[in-house]
Amino acid sequence: MMIYVIFGVFALISWLIQRTLNSKFEKYSKIAIPNGYTGRDIAQKMLNDNGIYDVKIVSVEGRLTDHYNPADKTVNLSEDVYHSNSIAAAAVAAHECGHAVQHAKAYAFLELRSKLVPVVSFASNWMQWILLAGILTINVFPSLLLFGIILFAATTFFSFVTLPVEINASSRAIAWLSNAGITNIETHGKAKDALTWAAYTYVVAALGSLATLVYYILIYLGRRN
Repeated sequence: MMIYVIFGVFALISWLIQRTLNSKFEKYSKIAIPNGYTGRDIAQKMLNDNGIYDVKIVSVEGRLTDHYNPADKTVNLSEDVYHSNSIAAAAVAAHECGHAVQHAKAYAFLELRSKLVPVVSFASNWMQWILLAGILTINVFPSLLLFGIILFAATTFFSFVTLPVEINASSRAIAWLSNAGITNIETHGKAKDALTWAAYTYVVAALGSLATLVYYILIYLGRRN
């Protein structure tokens, strides 16, 4: 019963954080930054200021679909961020460029996360089926559940490796926004607030994954009782 209470708590916290994050970005997307730079302008300037000239900036469909792709060296900005000159757009664009800076400087945790992607991709495609089959046949093939737990552990480890990657990218973004004069005393705190709440989503996701991993481990160990 306790494990279900824990899941419920994590689900509630995750929902509250996501709701607050959406509210923050909705609010800050209506406040323009002083110099009028769009998300694309800010991304280009941050890349140039860090001596990065081989990364492309592209517009992608969707909301909050922004990401940096180290495979093809592209900063992908959602249309709202790409064309907007808001605080939210500035924060998101700088954050994604923070990943590009990490890549250029061979940031250790980003390098590790990139190496884990093939393993996590495989694990994500198969672990739920293997875990389900393992639970149903736990008294006959306990090793099947153990294999599923190992796959889930890989995704949990990936979640925790992601934390320093995201937090560091936000730190780089916040520092650059101030140093480059993109934000001022009135807007800097708002940009920092937006990125801080975005980071909370990764923290909750990692802790939720850990709680789920513990749940499966307890099922595996409980077969002996």
